This record gives sequence, structure tokens and C-alpha cells, in this order.
Amino acid sequence: MLRPMPPNSAFFLMGETRDQPLHVGGLQLFAPPEGADAYELRGMLDAAIAEGTVIDLFQKRPVRSLATMGQWAWQQDTEFDIEHHVRRNALPQPGRVLELLALCSRLHSTPLDRHRPLWETHIIEGLADGRLALYSKAHHALLDGVAALRLFAKTLSWRADDREMPAPWAPPKRQLPAKDEDASAADQLRAVADAVVDVVGIAPSMLKRAARGLTGGGLPIPAPRSILNVPITGARRFAAQDWPIDRIKALAEASGTTVNDVVLAMCSGALRSYLRTLGALPAESLVAMVPVSLHASNDPVSERSQRSKDGGNAVGVVLCNLGTALADPAARLVAVHRSMMDGKRSLVGLSQVQILAMSGLALSPLVLEHLLRAQGRFRPPFNVLISNIPGPARPMFWNGARLDGVYPLGLPFNGQALNITCVSYASAMHFGIVGCRRTVPHLQRILGFLDDEITALEEAVA
Repeated sequence: MLRPMPPNSAFFLMGETRDQPLHVGGLQLFAPPEGADAYELRGMLDAAIAEGTVIDLFQKRPVRSLATMGQWAWQQDTEFDIEHHVRRNALPQPGRVLELLALCSRLHSTPLDRHRPLWETHIIEGLADGRLALYSKAHHALLDGVAALRLFAKTLSWRADDREMPAPWAPPKRQLPAKDEDASAADQLRAVADAVVDVVGIAPSMLKRAARGLTGGGLPIPAPRSILNVPITGARRFAAQDWPIDRIKALAEASGTTVNDVVLAMCSGALRSYLRTLGALPAESLVAMVPVSLHASNDPVSERSQRSKDGGNAVGVVLCNLGTALADPAARLVAVHRSMMDGKRSLVGLSQVQILAMSGLALSPLVLEHLLRAQGRFRPPFNVLISNIPGPARPMFWNGARLDGVYPLGLPFNGQALNITCVSYASAMHFGIVGCRRTVPHLQRILGFLDDEITALEEAVA
């Protein structure tokens, strides 16, 4: 059965090219249970592969034909092959994190096969410290970063002694109450009609307020040109590190800001230092696009919906002045905080559909550049995408194996060569930085500048 694809999901298929693969990914590190090793942990995953079962979301593939009137739709894959989607990899010696990140960089550079369901999971062995790694990726048309983290978190447990947990791609052992998945055609048309009414119903005053949030608040309009805003290639480079979340929370409390503001300020200072070392810091402050989750609950382990139905995209955006033209770390944090407050106020009173429609205004220049093949000819609407996704607040386990790290891999795209995504998990904030391998040189240096900046903020705010 064909199911129409929502326009905001189809957008990611229509915009994808070989140089611009539009999938999101994640790297997870597991420490084997006491008395076990990575080979035994892999054996449990091998057993799950042999079972061959996956959640419904991971069995549908994209199609477009006369039957869909040329529009993208989802269809059940009748020839599903789990060994195509779940693969085994081994690191070369000496099996350091350096080799792991290099492998993930290559895996993240390859587009997903559109003739099959749009996801892959790679089981990675050979880490010298005895841990096992999983790298997973899924097309943004299938699900966004928050939905992906929810799906993954629901395969985990707070308790180390819980067993029979499903593999990340498998359905739960205990089925939740079923809900009718096949809405009637009338229901689907009604939903579309409601959405149209919702968008048309944006009051002029609300439209002006939302537009100010997207284009005001001290933002350079458009954003300044930078080396981050150029046409890109398909090759990626990935760097990752984490910092204690208590340090970030202490900074937020001392400065009267938020955890997200501090994360953005860390990125601001790091990008300022990085671009200065390259002699490429614009005189005007950089502008970040900051996604805002519109999912019903930000709890990554919420049971509101079944794992098999937790896909889709529900993300709005706010534009943030990063204050990179300011030399003082505390002043940059204040600039970020004020800009984010302006952006959030602009969304108050809007429905989810209205926020999605307004967020499209921020992205429309990039869409037009893509359609006109004019990347790099105009000043960009923003310079970098920075996202912060809430993860589980306590340590979690998969069949006794402790989850040690959750590092996200976002998606750069043409005109936006760098993506910084963070996931809060347990006691740390995990940063994942993905950039175009050719146009963002020495990307790993940003990690060192992030460390410098959190220290500078502590000294400035103390």
C-alpha cells in the first residue's frame, strides 16, 4: 500500500544529490558487561540479525510513479534484506578513536540506496579499549534527529541487569497496544485541509512578529559570507568529543542563561578562533540556524507512541546571532542569549504547522539557490547549523552493556559546509562535528577551540 509522504519529508529527497547526501547519523559506544567482551556483545547482535525482524518504519522504501502522480510516497519493501542494512566492520590497528572517526567519516559520505528502506547500521569491532561501536544512519526523509534518538533510547534500559532488550532496528519484545496505522483517504485529506487552514490563518501581526524573529534581533541580514558557505562535495570528515554537563549547567546558572545558550556560546568562540587561525573571520557576526523540536514530548524515552511509528520530521528553526565579532566571551554569551530569546518569542502562539511554514522562510533562499544552481553567488541566510538534542539523563544499558557515548552526525548541505550537533546524555554533552572534507580544512581543530572556549567562559563569568 502506498502512503503519501509529508511535504517536509519529501523535501529531503528532492534536495538530495551525490554531493549532498541528506541522512543523519549517530555513533554509539558500548562497554561490554562485566566478564564479557566485545565479541560476545557482537554475538547478541548477530542473533538479532539472524531473526531478521525490524520495526515497521524500517521496512518502507520511497517510491514515485504514475500511481503517486509523481509525488513521493512510502511503500512496504517486499524483498527486504536485513543483511544489506545491518553490516559488520572492523577497525585497522591500532584501533584508536582516530581510526573509528575516520571510518565513520567514510560511512557518512555514502548516500543511501533509494531502492531500499533508507537506513543502515554498522557494527564496528576492533577498538583497542575493548568496546563495541555502532554507527547508524537514516535518511532525513524517514526521521529527524530527535525521532532517531527516541527510537534508539527505547531499546535501552536504566538497569544493567535487564536482558532480552531488542536490537536498535528490532521491534520490542513486549508489543505495545496497536493503533490503526492506515488512515482513510478522507482522514488524510482532512489533515491536509486542516494544515492549509492553519497556515492561511496566521494573523498579519503574528506574521510580522515571526518574521522579526527570523530576520531581526540584531541579526546581520543576510548573514556574512564565509568559507563555511560554499558549494560542497560528498566527502565528509567527522570529529567528536564530550564535556561534563555540570560545567555547562554551572555556566548557565551563573550567567542567567540556558544550557543551550552556553552550548551556542561555546560554538561561537570555537568558530571565531577557528576562522581567525585561517585568516577567514568575517567582520560581521556569524548567524546560526538552530532547530527547535516540535515533537509532542522532548523525552527521548517517552512511551506516547510505538517504536514502529516514531518516524517523521517535526522541526522548526530559529536564527541566532553568534556574536563572533565580539572579542569578550561573556559578551558573546549575552548576544547569543538575547538573540535566542527574540527567536523563541517569535514562535509563541503559532501552531506546529505554522512554525514549520514560517521556518521555511529561513530555508527558502537555499532552496532557490539550489533550483537556480546559484550556490555561493549570494550572501547566505545563515552560516552554520547548530543543534542540541536532549538525550537520556541517566546512564543506560543494552543487555548489560553500558552505553558510554552518543555522538551525533548531522548533515552539511550545499552552501552550508559545517554542521555541529550535540546530544546530552547522562553526565556529559556529546558534540558531533561534520564538515565537507574538501572545503572545511583541519575540522578536528574545532574540538580544541571548544575546550578553550568553555574555560574562557568559566573565567569570564566567575
